[in-house]
Amino acid sequence: MSGRLSGKTALVTGAGRGLGRACAEALAREGARVLAAARSQDELAEVAAFADGEIDAYPGDVTDDTFVAQIAALSPLDILVNNAGGNRPQPFIDVDTDSLDFIINLNVRAAFRVAQAAARAMLSSGGGAIVNMSSQMGHVGSPGRSVYCMTKHAVEGLTKAMAVELAPSGVRVNSVAPTFVETALTRPMLDDPEFKEFVFRMIPMGRLASVADVAAAVVYLASDEAASVTGHSLRVDGGWTAH
Repeated sequence: MSGRLSGKTALVTGAGRGLGRACAEALAREGARVLAAARSQDELAEVAAFADGEIDAYPGDVTDDTFVAQIAALSPLDILVNNAGGNRPQPFIDVDTDSLDFIINLNVRAAFRVAQAAARAMLSSGGGAIVNMSSQMGHVGSPGRSVYCMTKHAVEGLTKAMAVELAPSGVRVNSVAPTFVETALTRPMLDDPEFKEFVFRMIPMGRLASVADVAAAVVYLASDEAASVTGHSLRVDGGWTAH
């Protein structure tokens, strides 16, 4: 522990598992008091048992109005990791309305409202840092991921607009854009040999990102080491988008 975030309070959404849990643990390891938000009480109990820092369970659903209002009332709030999101890969011509609405509602509408609520809390206490969890798919296109790509491009646009508007008030806004990371969400996709071959062919470094790789990027953007960084998308993609 280096204590880069000592004295800070951080909220991480989608913190019950995968990238969100790794981010919560990394922030806590650096000295932040972390509010780990997720819907699953069982997952949150496991995260809150983290021994190398302070993580408190903060149960809630990012699509719920009451939960969003709670975020706006947090004091203090220094860091938001706006991580909750999802995907339902489908060919473009086969995308059903239910999947379209689900992904847009979670990845765009909920992400916007959580960021807005967190910004309100930060503005009342003099500033902060927001890290939106984007994706390499916010910079490129890919087959079978039209809706996901659309939503992550929206996240990148939101990040830039927020950064410009909030900078004079001391709130920095950036995004982290990972390549494929082996988590419970992606494991079934990577079990398909053809898809796995495609992924590794597209990553010049020849390996998936780890949750630790992504969490390290989040910690950097949340810390004072990135004091002059805002409106940036930090791509943890092994070179995918450099093609």
